[in-house]
Amino acid sequence: MKYLLLIYSDETAWTEQERENCYVESIQLTHHLQAQGQYLDASPLHSVATATSVRVRDGKRLLTDGPFAETYEQLGGYFLINAKDLDAAIAIAERIPTIRKGTIEIRPVVELSGLPTDSY
Repeated sequence: MKYLLLIYSDETAWTEQERENCYVESIQLTHHLQAQGQYLDASPLHSVATATSVRVRDGKRLLTDGPFAETYEQLGGYFLINAKDLDAAIAIAERIPTIRKGTIEIRPVVELSGLPTDSY
């Protein structure tokens, strides 16, 4: 089953060196997951300051600078994995370095037939 591991943390909680170390550890984890056949995709996101939220209400497009909701922790990246069950997904989430200062939200992915298979 596919799981999306959403990475949340307070962007200001990390020094630049800590962030770089986190990237290195995360890349190492992706290689380990790839060797186990569990890696599908992963990426950090740019700062929440670069976010744009889009809504359509009554046929009109509304754009807002910033994320959808103001929160203490911001969405900072994701891992898309294959795991046999939630327990296996939790075990992987516990290894994502940002968990030391943030939260990992685990969501099962609904797999729809008919979607393109090559996205890159």
